Amino acid sequence: MIESTRHPQPPSSQAFRHRPIEERYAAGKILREKTPREILADFTAPNRDPVTIFDETNRTRLPALLPIRVQRMAESPFSFLRGAAALMAADLASQPAPGLKTQACGDCHLMNFGAFISPEGNVLFDINDFDETLPDIDFTVDLKRLAASFSVAALAAGASDKTARRIAGNVATAYRERMSKLARLSPLEAWHARILLTREASDLFDDALLRKLHVAARQKHADRDEDANFPHLTCDLVTGAWRITDHPPLIYHVPQNENASIHVDIAKVFEGVATTLAPEISTLLARYRLTDSAFKVVGVGSVGTYCAIGLFMTHDGDPLFLQVKEALPSALEHLRGEPWQGQQGARVVSGQRIMQAATDTFLGWTTDPVSGRQFYVRHLKNKRLGTVSEMLESKALPQYATLCGRTLARAHARSADAATIWGYMGKKDVFDDAIASFSMLYAAQNKADYDKFTSRVAALSPASRGA
Repeated sequence: MIESTRHPQPPSSQAFRHRPIEERYAAGKILREKTPREILADFTAPNRDPVTIFDETNRTRLPALLPIRVQRMAESPFSFLRGAAALMAADLASQPAPGLKTQACGDCHLMNFGAFISPEGNVLFDINDFDETLPDIDFTVDLKRLAASFSVAALAAGASDKTARRIAGNVATAYRERMSKLARLSPLEAWHARILLTREASDLFDDALLRKLHVAARQKHADRDEDANFPHLTCDLVTGAWRITDHPPLIYHVPQNENASIHVDIAKVFEGVATTLAPEISTLLARYRLTDSAFKVVGVGSVGTYCAIGLFMTHDGDPLFLQVKEALPSALEHLRGEPWQGQQGARVVSGQRIMQAATDTFLGWTTDPVSGRQFYVRHLKNKRLGTVSEMLESKALPQYATLCGRTLARAHARSADAATIWGYMGKKDVFDDAIASFSMLYAAQNKADYDKFTSRVAALSPASRGA
């Protein structure tokens, strides 16, 4: 039992992080007086129009791609949730929170987690999307979005309300229990904590699924031909040069007569990123030469942003694909109360480096000198372990919820004090129950918003809705 007879200092104090674990735990516990854990179960939507917020998020996106975004968001309530990060951020800005700040993912739903191979060859499970990341955001923001995504997904799969609520509760329970373990580690030990996929899976999944995961973990190189969303190469019979194969509407070369207002100098963009990479990585990248580039449509919430891939080749024909992705202002600015001051790509990169256990070797940021658009750059990999999340979601959603909850706790503990968060959550399931209740209320709100959105889509012309 962790107790303290001394009155704890406010958790926001910078000096407070150097206090003993007992005092930090007690400080979190005291926050329950101002923000009872039970109050987190409530949700009442503020006065807002989901379609208006959706239209606002489209304001700076590429108009030609908006029908694809509409089409993808209209597929299901879960697809709508994926594309509506700004709407949920606006909703959460009006909800009570204990005030325990962390580096937030910002778009923390179950499809933004995945498995990948670290530079050391370990198969890790981690968050893999940081477009909306922002510092100084309450830890419950990510947790509520993650738990709600599981409620929405479970209901979409035909689960009962009781089952969907239990699965959402799994997220919170796993988060709380893993945070309690991280709180007992030194800051250095917590920083180097990893979610090793096969180790974590051993106590979660049945033998048949475990065998499939082990097979996936040993599959170091997937067949690119099986991944239609990964660029294929075509050799120019005249010049002998390799080019990216067009695969419209997902991957295509931008026509020469493109709208000047959306023109981006890709060569300059990739040239600029070298200055934000570590010197040894810049040295490595210099061994390759940019030979081709093409536009690439990605995700659901990202559709309409300027995203492209660059094909880099060595003299001996070894390919390297880098992706450049436009970084727009974070949806979490609704919660922060003030705009982010700085380069948006740098915001994404710094957030990813803080939260992720092993970041991309080529992660950097850059600005297009022509359009002024701000980007981040990363290594583009083919599927390999990318289907692990889809496998777990479809075959073991309750256990997958536990895995994601543990992973989010690990990511948050790198920038927040685990003991204080643990102290607020406590050792029983009061907190978990509140998050589960919120998730079901938000799933109902998401369905209502989705219905309103699809009614709007049905009223559009076929071309406008991507039909």
